[in-house]
Amino acid sequence: MALLRVNPTRMELNKTKKRLRNSLRGHKLLKDKRDDLVKKLVEMASRSRDIRKAVEKELAAVYESMGAAEALMSPLAMEAAVMMPKQSLSLDMSTQNLMGVEIPVYGYNAEYADDTYSYGYYGTSIELDNAIMALYKALPQLLELAQIEKSVQLLSLEIEKTRRTVNALEFVRIPNLQQTVKYIRMKLDENERGNITRLMKVKDSMTGTGS
Repeated sequence: MALLRVNPTRMELNKTKKRLRNSLRGHKLLKDKRDDLVKKLVEMASRSRDIRKAVEKELAAVYESMGAAEALMSPLAMEAAVMMPKQSLSLDMSTQNLMGVEIPVYGYNAEYADDTYSYGYYGTSIELDNAIMALYKALPQLLELAQIEKSVQLLSLEIEKTRRTVNALEFVRIPNLQQTVKYIRMKLDENERGNITRLMKVKDSMTGTGS
């Protein structure tokens, strides 16, 4: 703990006490914010694990079907089948304020054609159809997973920043202010006792002169 450089006056005492009250209030608010952020982080991390498991299962089905399609089709036919898609996607990104943290919100707009598949049935296999359909179904969860994992990263950074501020208040600023208030009070008490002693001496001196 270290004393702040202040003059031991009543004005400085009031100012330091006000700073101490504000620091204590800020410390409580930041601790509450940190606790709420941690709670939200745990919820998002749990949701992320659930979505990741589902996405990995869906992508495994995509890879399995794609592998089967590659085994049944020639590389040239495979490339020709997927090189001209009939649908187009555009990604949207906005932000949402969560306890002072701007977290991303992902979405997409799809322009559909009459047919999901960009190729004819001749020369292609049903495994390719299955792979494309599974990948199409996995897209919303892939976006949600990306959104949640980025949010988890941003929340983690904010929690660490808030934790450092809370610790600085709790272990440095508040103890220093408390020690400074104690020091100013002690100095004011000493000055008051000194003034009383001088007044008593003056009174004694005046009383002795009068006698």
